[in-house]
Amino acid sequence: MGARFIGLDREQVFVMPPSVRDWVPVGHLAWTVLEAVGELDLSAFYAEYRADGHGRPAYEPSMMVALLLYAYARGTRSARGIERACVEDVAFRVVAGNLVPDHSTVAEFRRRHERALGEVFSGVLGLCSRAGLVSVGVVAIDGTKMSANAAINSNRDFGQIAREILEEAAEIDRREDELYGTERGDELPEHLRTREAFREAKERLEREREADQPVDNEDAGEVAVELDPERFVTRPQGRRAWLREGRRGLDAERERQARPIPQERTDRLFEACRRLEEELDVEQASNAA
Repeated sequence: MGARFIGLDREQVFVMPPSVRDWVPVGHLAWTVLEAVGELDLSAFYAEYRADGHGRPAYEPSMMVALLLYAYARGTRSARGIERACVEDVAFRVVAGNLVPDHSTVAEFRRRHERALGEVFSGVLGLCSRAGLVSVGVVAIDGTKMSANAAINSNRDFGQIAREILEEAAEIDRREDELYGTERGDELPEHLRTREAFREAKERLEREREADQPVDNEDAGEVAVELDPERFVTRPQGRRAWLREGRRGLDAERERQARPIPQERTDRLFEACRRLEEELDVEQASNAA
């Protein structure tokens, strides 16, 4: 009985498009990475897994190597960013065979195989450089795409660059772990994930706007900003002068009201929406003036 891995099939047929091979064009970097990984000796990675078939299935090491190599080549160092890209980015989905390893799995694979990854990346970076992929900005080095006339410092070999990339990835994951814990970090709050939540938020915002307006105000939807042409000269700036004065009036009104900053995230979203609508009203009033 051999080692157990989660199966993946890049030839899986769908109704539309019919195959993952139709998702990215021929000549895309994703195919170059997959072909390169197919030629590599990955025995050092496979040696880390049990050969008796016991234990929970792991992701295929060749897929994980290709995924990290493609992500780092594109400048994506964050494990959370890689997880997100496996859902949102079609090229990442091709490389991952439509699987979505979570960020903790990605980070653990990097930590577990850091030495072997450094050697693989070093060799592949050298191949990419000789193929001209670095010089034209296809492969991102040190988190930024190199310009066409840039050259890698002669004092830094590809092994050092590979180690620096892995160190950068480790540091990014460490910071994001401190910020988000076990979460990915971009999840919406549970109460904001449904249409009903947004409908309720809109109704609440409308009630708050009505409560903010004086009872005798005939048009509760407009912001009371005075635009008096006698107080400023509109020429030669014309429309820009009206917009400038409208914004000044809004800033003065906000300073006068001195509304406190809400503590709850949901309340801050409501306040941000209210302020955006205020700014839109002032811009429309300025344009009308």
